[in-house]
Amino acid sequence: MGIKSDFFKYQAQTTPFAPGLEISHANGNYFFDTHGNKYLDMVAGVSALPLGHSHPAVVKAIKDQLDKYMHVMVYGEYAMSPATLLCKKIASLLPSPLDTTYLVNSGTEATEASIKLARRVTGRSQIIAMKNAYHGNTTGSLALMDYEERKAPFRPLLPDVHHITFNCVQELRLITKNTAAVIIETIQGGAGFKVPSSHWLQELRMRCNQTGTLLIVDEIQPGIWRTGSFCYFQQHDIIPDMVITGKGLAGGLPIGALTARQSHMTQFKEFPMLGHITTFGGNPVIAAAALATLQAIEDEGYPERVKEIELRFRESLQHNIIKEIRGKGAMIAAILPDDQYAARIVDRCREKGVIFFLLLFEKRAIRVSPPYTVTDQEIDHACAVLKETIDEFYSS
Repeated sequence: MGIKSDFFKYQAQTTPFAPGLEISHANGNYFFDTHGNKYLDMVAGVSALPLGHSHPAVVKAIKDQLDKYMHVMVYGEYAMSPATLLCKKIASLLPSPLDTTYLVNSGTEATEASIKLARRVTGRSQIIAMKNAYHGNTTGSLALMDYEERKAPFRPLLPDVHHITFNCVQELRLITKNTAAVIIETIQGGAGFKVPSSHWLQELRMRCNQTGTLLIVDEIQPGIWRTGSFCYFQQHDIIPDMVITGKGLAGGLPIGALTARQSHMTQFKEFPMLGHITTFGGNPVIAAAALATLQAIEDEGYPERVKEIELRFRESLQHNIIKEIRGKGAMIAAILPDDQYAARIVDRCREKGVIFFLLLFEKRAIRVSPPYTVTDQEIDHACAVLKETIDEFYSS
């Protein structure tokens, strides 16, 4: 008997619909189940595997670090070279004054830290987030969402959170001198990979400057070169006050990072001391994997390749049923006419050996976020399977 029955009996589930694939191994752009079936991965662990599965440079960095030491001390006490060098590397990839990074275990933890830091720095309490935002599922991050169906069972949540419309210049007036921070996804993930205009981003930055409000950008999905630049905001001539990264940063291991100027970040050190603390944040094995991931992406030319990936998908996904292709780089979504078949299409593609996924709020979307290592031939095959499957449902 396989592990599937134990999976459903002993491991907590998040939906009633988990397929429970019994994974055997994974390599490159594919993973395999215990029945010998092979799956082309067009999701990359929900954007967490920029270099695909078991990239040799990442695996080597992990093994080398395992031979030296693993966990030694809680975050921020000892100087361990993997974490220190990772923070230095992130600073080199971001514009000044974004030079100091706090490493945590996930994107949502970095979001929580950003809320605390914004309130600490400004002495204000109000946080403005976007409608249809998704920044994670811990209590503070959940409060940033405006989707009441998801929030209601867990109230009361973090108070003094207000919502404005993504990409709407007129609503920026709602940012005032009472606002500690505005937090945005630079590309809205759960809402369907909605891309902002440069004009709106620049007006947002200006309004934050006028009101003394900190601007936090969530690059958990768009970051780590998924759109062609290290962070997507770097394509829009703005500099935020804080940057949140995660997902693909460590090549498949759990990580999150909050980056800000040093004068802001030092406020976690005093009044009170240990203003933010984590046991496993900055774990040396994970930090070593992250360093290797960033270096390999640069060395192997993937920032430029990501742009080619987007063009290939946009060409290969032309279909009379697909109404729109949203997103940027290797973060795109095929939008169907309605939501009646999206989940079934994803399931059917999986049965045919190609992995796609869904999005949280935009129920018409098919998520496409492959590893940067995907080949043109694999893109064409995945798109052919998706279009064939769409035809099965919409022509019947």
